[in-house]
Amino acid sequence: MVTEKEFTELLGKQISAATREELYAACLKLVQQHMAERPLTSGEKKLYYISAEFLIGKQLGKNLINLGLYDDLRQILADNGKNINDVQDAEEEPSLGNGGLGRLAACFLDSIATLGLCGDGIGLRYHFGLFKQDFKDHKQVEIPDAWLGGPAILRRTDTTFQVQLAGKNYNSVMYDLDVAGFRTGRNTLHLFDLDSVDESIVHDGIQFDKKNIEKNLTLFLYPDDSDKDGQLLRIYQQYFMVSNAAQLIIKEQKALGHDLSRLHEYVAVQINDTHPSLIIPELIRLLIQEGIPMRHAATIVTNTCAYTNHTILAEALEKWPISYLTEVVPHLMPIIGGLDFGAVCAFHDNADLNIIDNENRVHMAKMDMHYSHSINGVAALHTEILKHQELRHFHDVYYDRFNNKTNGISFRRWLMLCNHELSDFIDELIGTEWHDDEYKLENLLQYYDNEIVLNRLVEIKYHNKVRAAEFIRWKEGIEVDPESVFCVMVKRLHEYKRQQMNALYIIYEYMRIKRGEVPPRPITIIFGAKAAPAYTMAKHIIHLILCLQDLIEHDPQVKPWLKVVFIRNYNVAKAEKLIPAADISEQISLASKEASGTGNMKLMLNGAVTIGTADGANVEIRDLVGYGNIYIFGRTSDDVINLYNCSGYHAREYYERSQSIHEILDFITGPELSAIGDIEVLKALQDNLINHDWFMTLLDLESYCSVKETILYDYENRDKWKRMMLVNIAKAGFFSSDRTIMEYNRDIWHLK
Repeated sequence: MVTEKEFTELLGKQISAATREELYAACLKLVQQHMAERPLTSGEKKLYYISAEFLIGKQLGKNLINLGLYDDLRQILADNGKNINDVQDAEEEPSLGNGGLGRLAACFLDSIATLGLCGDGIGLRYHFGLFKQDFKDHKQVEIPDAWLGGPAILRRTDTTFQVQLAGKNYNSVMYDLDVAGFRTGRNTLHLFDLDSVDESIVHDGIQFDKKNIEKNLTLFLYPDDSDKDGQLLRIYQQYFMVSNAAQLIIKEQKALGHDLSRLHEYVAVQINDTHPSLIIPELIRLLIQEGIPMRHAATIVTNTCAYTNHTILAEALEKWPISYLTEVVPHLMPIIGGLDFGAVCAFHDNADLNIIDNENRVHMAKMDMHYSHSINGVAALHTEILKHQELRHFHDVYYDRFNNKTNGISFRRWLMLCNHELSDFIDELIGTEWHDDEYKLENLLQYYDNEIVLNRLVEIKYHNKVRAAEFIRWKEGIEVDPESVFCVMVKRLHEYKRQQMNALYIIYEYMRIKRGEVPPRPITIIFGAKAAPAYTMAKHIIHLILCLQDLIEHDPQVKPWLKVVFIRNYNVAKAEKLIPAADISEQISLASKEASGTGNMKLMLNGAVTIGTADGANVEIRDLVGYGNIYIFGRTSDDVINLYNCSGYHAREYYERSQSIHEILDFITGPELSAIGDIEVLKALQDNLINHDWFMTLLDLESYCSVKETILYDYENRDKWKRMMLVNIAKAGFFSSDRTIMEYNRDIWHLK
């Protein structure tokens, strides 16, 4: 609880006379005071969650909710003519992640603390994150995201470790961020850095000397690895992260007087994707230094570490040339060689299980699977594909290690914070028990036929659309009609997620409107996504969408019926504004390629209805809400896997066989877009779609367009749509990250 008197004393002046920045500074002090009163969670066993990304978002609002201060402070500010949302906007968003992997890690830290489990996160303190996205000439431009310039939310500590990189010793610095649980204690996110990192070496956007490790090590998340220097830098980063993690683990356990030969009884290490994989040989190396023989050390580490696989894409399962690892971490190579020898000795008849392949590359995921006691996927379908397709050889050997942990999201941020009008209304209807047990949202189903409740849901959605429209006008200069249907596709830009298919649908709809076939009401299609700097085809897709945005904005015939908005520099704060406003959740990845998704869960929770393939967690959404409350289209994962196995998909056949597809693809290089965009870029994208299309856009395009039209007409059946909204909200409880973490702890970590 906080009183107006208490807050005014912290502020040092009248609330009504304070600037947004002054109010934000006072809020930070308030949070720090109340955070210090929360005890650090302790236990007989501790989790160390290691991840290259922690996309934590702005911290003020989330902390105020978890500390029980949000409602009081919101009212105090409102009573003095101030808006808490304006105060939250003053915070710089930490640029410590990119997509679902990092957002998931942030939700997990929130849930670990909320459930009273002893567990800390470990990562890196990136100075510029991935990059800040801007647009110029309808193309993505990358500039540094200098988020560290605002008021400090990270606390510099006295903890430092010596890390050897390419034979040279570097002294790290540890920064801490408190992670408050919801009405419980607190844990910590530890982020490591070097004092020698020099932001001034960045020039011409995000270019820098990749060889100057002393100055560049933590400048950027996922530095461009299209050349050797970039790949080496990634290894430098990854080892720097895990060496600090391993040393912190050993230091804390020795301080507690624990016997390191029983490390697995006191410690659980979760390897979040393959970026932290070197924690395995590094922990073994440190245990050897403590006098434990290597074979025993390897067993200890296997019983301590668990691995989460986040991808079905083979190219995302990291593998590094031995020569690169020898250059960066020569002291690890005898251990990695010994680990591979142990695996080869045990499974000599199957080269697919070797950690080091016949091209002298070290496979991070294979090392993780051999030397972890748990291997989990992140959605039911994803795990089954791993077990029976992508990782079948490992499942045959380690079948008892494989398990599923469907991803989840923090309802504190993704409903209570970003959509407090809906959250407050739910409290009125069913009470507040759902704050602690999200399955209680199912109690909303008792209002399935209650017109007053259903109309209020629509009213709240409209209010959120008005706010989103104001935000879009302010940030992008585009007028959006809140009465239009908001189709939202916000996620990392990748061909397998198929933003390009949505772009082709825009062309399809544009041509229909030009022929006089207008939709039942205006459509607003909203994108938010960054393309990796070296991912050329992803950038081409952004170019196409931006050209379409421009074309439609200046076409008086089409503009009243169709709008395209690409939100620049999409991040957590912008997601919090867009997701509550969505009517339709676009989850259109190629079946079998999306491991899970979490945006689909956030949109569902806020009353959007999903159009999607039977992929990732869409399958579990479908099973929860029923076929009548979701729109599934396209080929199944089995169909897609079979087409890959037999090389049975040829995009050109679809182009030549279908007049509609032919017209849509020809439009990409037609006179309308050629007058706006870079014709060479448009031609390259068109050629890729006709002659390559590795992620089978054309396979599902006609099905997608057809189902999309069905949705637009169903939207006009307001009674039906209101009930679909209600069911999606009510059935979202399964996707709480609290549930996911309880399963991790029950099956893998066994924290006490």
